Amino acid sequence: MIKKILLGVVMCLTAVTASAEFRWGPVAGANFTSYRFKQHIADVKMSTGFQAGLMGELMFPGIGFGVDFGLNYSMHGSKINFGDKKVWASDGFGNEQVWLHTIQIPLHLRFKYTRLSGLERYLAPFVFAGPVFTFHVGDNDVRALEYPGGTVAIQFGLGAEICERWQIFASYDLGVSYEMRTVKLDNYSARPSTWNVGVTYLF
Repeated sequence: MIKKILLGVVMCLTAVTASAEFRWGPVAGANFTSYRFKQHIADVKMSTGFQAGLMGELMFPGIGFGVDFGLNYSMHGSKINFGDKKVWASDGFGNEQVWLHTIQIPLHLRFKYTRLSGLERYLAPFVFAGPVFTFHVGDNDVRALEYPGGTVAIQFGLGAEICERWQIFASYDLGVSYEMRTVKLDNYSARPSTWNVGVTYLF
């Protein structure tokens, strides 16, 4: 009995996967990043960066659900004012602009609403959520800080597909691991908080 049930599940999954629609294309946009230190050791102001890369989308027809994934380059950061604290000012640190260069791999579950009596061919709203894995590849060498090799964030977003090709979206990244920490003080780390807007063209 169990073997029959498992066989039925496998056959259903195979049928759904075989009918899934895969598309891919370039993606580009802007990001707006700030950081949350464990304690208030410096004032942080949001900075505007950018990202670009490739995205893939696999949608399962009839149910509206699917997955998307990508490979992106991101330059993001914040302006951090170390000059207000003596511990930093004594070493010559002031109002420092921090830039990080990273490779990001997002992996989302998404839902696209396509039952709009034909209107979905022109405009189809969607939502998505999932983890973003970020790998540090460079920075602008602010000596007060050091960076881990990789971080993880949870991303939530929404958008709309236009004319079955273009997608515009906005999302928020909540960092669940630290992306920078101070060199001089122990365990003063900061997690990123990032808003994104972008556009994708799917082939």
